[in-house]
Amino acid sequence: MKLRQPTDFLILEALEAEGRNVATNLASHTGKSRKNINTRLPVLEDYGLVDKIGPAERSGLYEISQQGKAALLYQDQYDEVDDFEALIEGPEAATGEGAAQASFARGEDAEQDEE
Repeated sequence: MKLRQPTDFLILEALEAEGRNVATNLASHTGKSRKNINTRLPVLEDYGLVDKIGPAERSGLYEISQQGKAALLYQDQYDEVDDFEALIEGPEAATGEGAAQASFARGEDAEQDEE
């Protein structure tokens, strides 16, 4: 994952603060050109940091994803780590939260397992 700083983080911050939005509005919120925003949004979507939404495929409406929110949370560590993608995916994978959610969805009780 190769992010452009500060542009990509500005886009993520704007989507988190303002909610779902289009490139024209994001350009206004970030101070970057619409062309620049239009170039970066598909890349951020490929990285899983934003989701393209809307009734029409060409709507150009985006919102920040859970992984995008994690990227903002760890933004200050972007230059310090070799694998930023692993960092933002790591906490959930490391804690096994997905397995815990799956057992909860099946109606299993963690306390019953301990008895």
